[in-house]
Amino acid sequence: MKQGMALEVMLSGESVLLTGPAGAGKTFVLNQFIRLAKAEGKHVSVTATTGLAATHLGGTTIHSWSGIGINDELHAGFADNMSKTRREIIEKTDVLIIDEISMLHDFRLDMVDQACRLVRKKDEPFGGIQLIMSGDFFQLPPINRGDSRAGGFVVNSNVWHELDPAICYLSEQYRQDDEELLDILNSLRSGELRRHHAEKLLSRVDVVPEGDEVITELHTVNVDVDKINDARLETLVGDELFYTQTTTGGKNYVEALQRSVLAPATLRLKKGALVMAVKNSLDRKYVNGSIGTVIDFEAGTEYPIVEFRNGKVVTMSPDTWELRDGDKKRGSITQIPLRLAWAITVHKSQGMTLDAAKIDLRKAFVEGMGYVALSRVKNLHSLYLSGINRMALQISEDAKTIDVLLRDKAARDLKRFAYLEEAIAKRKTELPEKSAKKASGWAEKIAKMRETHPNAYKPWEPKQDALLKEKFQNGATIKELSQLLGRHEGSVTMRLQKHFGDDIVQ
Repeated sequence: MKQGMALEVMLSGESVLLTGPAGAGKTFVLNQFIRLAKAEGKHVSVTATTGLAATHLGGTTIHSWSGIGINDELHAGFADNMSKTRREIIEKTDVLIIDEISMLHDFRLDMVDQACRLVRKKDEPFGGIQLIMSGDFFQLPPINRGDSRAGGFVVNSNVWHELDPAICYLSEQYRQDDEELLDILNSLRSGELRRHHAEKLLSRVDVVPEGDEVITELHTVNVDVDKINDARLETLVGDELFYTQTTTGGKNYVEALQRSVLAPATLRLKKGALVMAVKNSLDRKYVNGSIGTVIDFEAGTEYPIVEFRNGKVVTMSPDTWELRDGDKKRGSITQIPLRLAWAITVHKSQGMTLDAAKIDLRKAFVEGMGYVALSRVKNLHSLYLSGINRMALQISEDAKTIDVLLRDKAARDLKRFAYLEEAIAKRKTELPEKSAKKASGWAEKIAKMRETHPNAYKPWEPKQDALLKEKFQNGATIKELSQLLGRHEGSVTMRLQKHFGDDIVQ
């Protein structure tokens, strides 16, 4: 199913599972739907199964929103003891979003359903709320711990069968641009990984990136990530600056938000540090996951100045994350939206697109972890493996079975909603020019840039770098270098400043 059809199905009022492989644009469609549904006057509650995923959409966890917390079942008098504020939020919700649905236990979806029925006093799925679930069952599954109730994927819940959601299975790929990597990822999903696939992955083990560009490492456990980042920061000369977060709200809300916010409570930086933006900028100068280098600190404020790999140089001022409960603000954290980026965990990389990554899967410990890590990069040549174990290539057998059923139902649902094709065409013509431009996607913008500058936003290869320096030192102008190298003049200028210093180009 294409993104436009999925959007129209959700806007029609249907309860939906929005699914599809990594890079299919689930979050993009979800954000489009949230914006349009709110514009129609609907009360939309945005939640996710983890706090980290919730911050990407500006929401809260489904456990907090519904009031079920960490309990394994609803206790007697659950609705009677619920706060007035939470009751009002559930009562007025028209649409409930649950992102990263693969990580929610089946019995907990039933608990959310029970909570909604009790509060809204309607004996129908979720008390009549339109439910939009988003996620991919091939990615991280629900975690069963020894001291709590065990469960499986939400498709095994009682309410799933009663709700019978429409399946919007996105089929187009917006991340990978390499048939070899796509073949490996699709073979992982179908359980048909062959020797030649494994050999292609193993051929990337211990391959060293060309040039001097530092590449982010993905590791499976936090202790390895912290050790690498601390060690790399220590190797840099110069003063270390500290940025401490400020908070508002109750202690429990702030602690819950802190577990979700990728910016550390105390951010340590030096000039030359590799960093990652952990929030989208309102002016689109960087996005969550953008990699850059600290090149200086602003006089007076001492805010870090970061040169991102898209060529933009940005002074990073503090930004704010909020924990919202419906329309209520419960807590906030204000911090510079950066973290050290020599290494991050696979879990924290979920949802990101990385230009290149060095991935260590020798300690992969759960099914789907390898799939999440490998699908972060765009092609096989931007993937550098430190090692890989058998678990990294494992996909849940339940996920495979579920996928067959979902694809079958998605095909039937696509025929059922064929009448919406006219609405898709109409929406394209009625969208305001600004919104249509936004919806066109980053890929189209880059394609347009490359009509004039063929190498726009492509990594600088060592040969190009050498040619740049040689021609510049022999007197070539910025305009001549731009035409020769197929890059925007601003990008050429930034690259020269990186090699020769800020004052070399006036």
